[in-house]
Amino acid sequence: MNLDFLHIGLKRILSIFVLIWVVQNAQAQDSLVVENSDVRIYFEEARAFRNRDQTDLALEALEKASKVAEKNEDVKALIDCYHKFALVYLKLKKEETTYFYWDRAKALLKDIEYPYGNAMQKYIEAILLFHDEKNFQAIFMLNEAKQLNNDRNFFNNILLAEGNIYLKLEKYDSATKNFNSLIINTDIYESDYLATRAYLGLAKLNLATEKFEQSAENGENALKLAKKNKFFKEIWEANEMLTTVYERLGKYDKSLANNKDLLQIRDSLFNIAKMKTEAKTAEKIQFDFMSDEIKRQEQKIEELNESKNKSDITIILTSALLIIITLLAVSLFRNNQIKLKTNDLLQTKNNELKAARDAAVNAMEAKTNFLSTVSHELRTPLYAVTGLTHLLLEENPSKGQKEHLKALKFSGDYLLNFINDILQINKIDADKLEPLNVEFNLKKVLQEVIDSLKQGAQANNTTLILDYDTKIPYHLMSDPLKLSQIFLNLVGNALKFTKGGEVKVTAKLMKKDDEDVTLYFEVKDNGIGIAKEQQQNIFDGFEQGSIQINREYGGTGLGLTIVKSLLGLFESKIELESELGVGSTFFFQLEMKGKDSIVDDIPFEVTPQDFKFKGLKYFNC
Repeated sequence: MNLDFLHIGLKRILSIFVLIWVVQNAQAQDSLVVENSDVRIYFEEARAFRNRDQTDLALEALEKASKVAEKNEDVKALIDCYHKFALVYLKLKKEETTYFYWDRAKALLKDIEYPYGNAMQKYIEAILLFHDEKNFQAIFMLNEAKQLNNDRNFFNNILLAEGNIYLKLEKYDSATKNFNSLIINTDIYESDYLATRAYLGLAKLNLATEKFEQSAENGENALKLAKKNKFFKEIWEANEMLTTVYERLGKYDKSLANNKDLLQIRDSLFNIAKMKTEAKTAEKIQFDFMSDEIKRQEQKIEELNESKNKSDITIILTSALLIIITLLAVSLFRNNQIKLKTNDLLQTKNNELKAARDAAVNAMEAKTNFLSTVSHELRTPLYAVTGLTHLLLEENPSKGQKEHLKALKFSGDYLLNFINDILQINKIDADKLEPLNVEFNLKKVLQEVIDSLKQGAQANNTTLILDYDTKIPYHLMSDPLKLSQIFLNLVGNALKFTKGGEVKVTAKLMKKDDEDVTLYFEVKDNGIGIAKEQQQNIFDGFEQGSIQINREYGGTGLGLTIVKSLLGLFESKIELESELGVGSTFFFQLEMKGKDSIVDDIPFEVTPQDFKFKGLKYFNC
């Protein structure tokens, strides 16, 4: 009886131990799954950062992944880390570090069966061969890589690499086939990045085959995708490509626009601070890896000390030191070489940008001269057309002829105003206008503008009001002619879109410090107003809110452009508040000099008096 009881007790204790072991093993497996998931998350982060040219953040993510892989003793994940490190350093043009991690992965692959790792090893080798201009060997290596793995993302990257190699070999049909297959891809990791690189490849191919229109289209598609996903290197390449393509097509405005984009992103893409950050991160991670290697060697040394195997300790210590010294020496030498190459690259890029800028500036000057010449040549016959039309209208023409002559005069006046607007903008763009600084009376200038537009206000049944601050100095120093042009355009524009309403011109003194005067101006109407989505573009040339407004109210849409440009000469900026159906308010500030010390001219008036002529005698000479 006692033996049976003891047997049952032992069985229960054994069951409890088995249960505890199973729970602990399950917890360990769950922890391993979570940590393996962390590795994949870090890989995704690194891929995204690398494609956005944020290589320092990509390296930091891979460093975290490698630590998790080492902690889990996951050799496959560690091989993947080394391969991804190699690709990032390859993007940084640190080929010696790329070879270092590639060799580390190769050493681990000898002791494990891992087809994806072997395929990636051959893929990286193919890219290195391509960089060394061994194109046919690179194609052969990529074919071998394809036989080892059928992962979709891996296959798409091989297609991209093959396309670039075919392009280099001038096998344009093969390259086009590869790039087109990547334009619409189902890649779950890098769909937009692969499509962007494919568009760039097609743009380069079209440029090489002198299909400039197709090159421009593919370049614009690449630029659109790159901007959407913040692929900074691809944004740079697309702008550089489009600058050249549009110049070949003679579209110098677009070439200049892309060239300006290049100048704006140059600092973010190639600036020294970014390169220093990337280099610092890369060197830190490389140093940390070497430090970890030293720690592993020290751990082996401690193990050998315990086994009293001093000869092995000496050999391992010497080997470790020699490896570290060699790696450091090679790294320093290669870093110095890469810095020299980087400086040369920056110099070359700067020279290319300067040449592109000069070409765009020359094109802009040619356009300016062309517009100026054509506009001047057109004005002379137009003056004759409008003048003769006016004379014919005064000769009492028949009713039918009068309607035709009025239409002709309207068209001639419209075209003449349009040409004058173009000439005005052209002069401002060409920096041929400078504001004068003469003494004038502001109230007189504003009153003359309002008086000249009263007839148009009466035609629209609109009230025209001047609200003038009496605190404004009587004598001011500025350019009255350009101020007249500004208010003629603003008030004329307000009257055009206000019928049966009110247009109010306001001038107020904001600040006065000795002779320095700050004035606030406002032109307010209760007309049709401007939709919010159109307010940002309303100051651009030929913009009038909508096609319907253009048809109903007419005009060229250059008035506000001229106002914006003229205010730029005074270092001021026009601002707008508007609500559709309620009205619009245009306002700005100007700084001038007040001349209170100038004495106003005293008006001389002859006072009529009665004179007595009685007693005077008339002499006939």
